[in-house]
Amino acid sequence: MLITLTGAMPNAPDLGYLFGKNPAAVFTREFSAGQVWVFYPAVAEDHITIALLTEIDPVGLVRGPAALAQIDQYVNDRPYVASSLTSVAMQTAFSTALAGRCRERPDLLERQVQWTITLPVVACDAGAELITRIFAPLGYNVTATPLALDAAFPQWGASDLLRVTLAGTQTVQAALSHLYVLIPVLDNSKHYYVGPEEAEKLRAHGGAWLAAHPERELIARRYLRYRQALVRTALAGLAEGDPPDTEGAAAGSVAPEEDAPGLHEQRLAAVLAAVCASGATTLADLGCGEGRLLELALREPTLTRIFGMDVSPVALARARRRLHYDTLPAAQQARLQIAQGSLVYRDARLAGFDAAALVEVIEHLDPPRLAALEQVLFAHARPRRVIITTPNREYNTIFAKPERLRHGDHRFEWTRAEGRAWADHITASYPYRYAQRELGPVDATHGAPSQLLIFDRQDD
Repeated sequence: MLITLTGAMPNAPDLGYLFGKNPAAVFTREFSAGQVWVFYPAVAEDHITIALLTEIDPVGLVRGPAALAQIDQYVNDRPYVASSLTSVAMQTAFSTALAGRCRERPDLLERQVQWTITLPVVACDAGAELITRIFAPLGYNVTATPLALDAAFPQWGASDLLRVTLAGTQTVQAALSHLYVLIPVLDNSKHYYVGPEEAEKLRAHGGAWLAAHPERELIARRYLRYRQALVRTALAGLAEGDPPDTEGAAAGSVAPEEDAPGLHEQRLAAVLAAVCASGATTLADLGCGEGRLLELALREPTLTRIFGMDVSPVALARARRRLHYDTLPAAQQARLQIAQGSLVYRDARLAGFDAAALVEVIEHLDPPRLAALEQVLFAHARPRRVIITTPNREYNTIFAKPERLRHGDHRFEWTRAEGRAWADHITASYPYRYAQRELGPVDATHGAPSQLLIFDRQDD
């Protein structure tokens, strides 16, 4: 991954003192995710270009305890796309510049430099509009050009990747701190554990500019992966006299994001309530993932048999760890079974359950395979109650990504009308009736983030 910063000012080579790097030498150092190089492609009296080249080792990232990794942890875009790992490399290469320290030339610390910053490949789930919203208030002219999904097949359209150029006048520390904080915000994914120390980093590197930013809450939420306690801590520690963002809240700029803590808990609680309301004593969690619904179900004494199934052995291993399956009391182990399987193949183990739950599962299937799922679920397994949650695509506007799917593995997302149309098809083909409900905070125009579909069998 390459980032270039071209700075224009008189005696431009003096900027090497601020970066702590000699323009005549190449700096290289290993860091936690790979190796970083710093060099100067261009040096002149009135401008310099400093380049940060990062080589990410995706295999090294998943060694040790993460050895139970799926192939996408080894084969991914991290070596080529600016991400939170790029920020880690920046801290490795430019620690003193980020801290605003320069022993040799402290007079340069407040020098304003005309920058042209180029990020050849940036991942941003909300596209060019969000990039402009985040960088423009800091004084940059922003150019964000979507990259083709495949240049050889232009008919495939654009990808979620963009080439970004930022032009503006900043000190060295300000320019680096903007990149350090905002690249992970655009990527919307931290590739390492996010804890209290990340809130401190946000406060340390955001400082006064973040306190005055009109999108500060959005930035904090995305930087801290929607961990609300950390977001509150970080925002509370910003500059004194920070006014409340009443305009931003009214405009919906701080609406709960798809992965925000609370939304998935609401899904699980709604699903379990629907299970218990039906009088079910047996439950199949189909696409159980890491076992969060199974964990809640084990606390319900009325459920005497609980079955969790997922296609991913990695997710099932994590579910067993979450549930401490190997050390569960014998009575609890007798209630719970965890097994690998696919929802698009008929499976005798799925028969005979009172209730089946698919929590944010069907959108991960290719649409042509929905017919197979329908047969497996409604024709062969035939539970008395089927509970399905799936995203409401209309709400993506609130999430600032109206034209994009919420997750890279989603194959489709339905509007509420499309959800009803699919449910009508099911009830016309199989002996079930259904109810559709909103799930999560409801917007008057766009509805709720998720839709809940409850099917009840009618041939008992």
